Amino acid sequence: MDLDWLRRFCLALPHTTEQVQWEDALVFKVGGRMYAVARLEPGPVWLSFKCGQDEFAELIERPGILPAPYLAHAHWAALAPPEALPGPEIERLLRRSYELVFSRLPRKMRASLTAVAERAGKPRRPQSHPRPRRISPRR
Repeated sequence: MDLDWLRRFCLALPHTTEQVQWEDALVFKVGGRMYAVARLEPGPVWLSFKCGQDEFAELIERPGILPAPYLAHAHWAALAPPEALPGPEIERLLRRSYELVFSRLPRKMRASLTAVAERAGKPRRPQSHPRPRRISPRR
């Protein structure tokens, strides 16, 4: 696992954006909310991601996985070395983190992101006539 692999995987998830924050952290977000953070410079933690409460408790019992600094209270786990978990499991956990964050976005934002993705995949049909305006009676 390396940073290039991580970028390819996360950016393939719908609506994902990336940005460098805190000088040396590559942050992956959906709807403006982060779901994964990777260090650009070597440090004690390689990757942090959000988990469910039960999954968090199970993960931090495993060697090489610890509560994420500053984010553990929100059930974020951190991989110390990239080799702490096999690639397919990291993919599953990142997908789950993405889903947890996406599901907590406001309903309107989720609908908007989904609509944008649907429009991007399908050509937009032109309307044959404008929608009639509703006129309310005066009182």
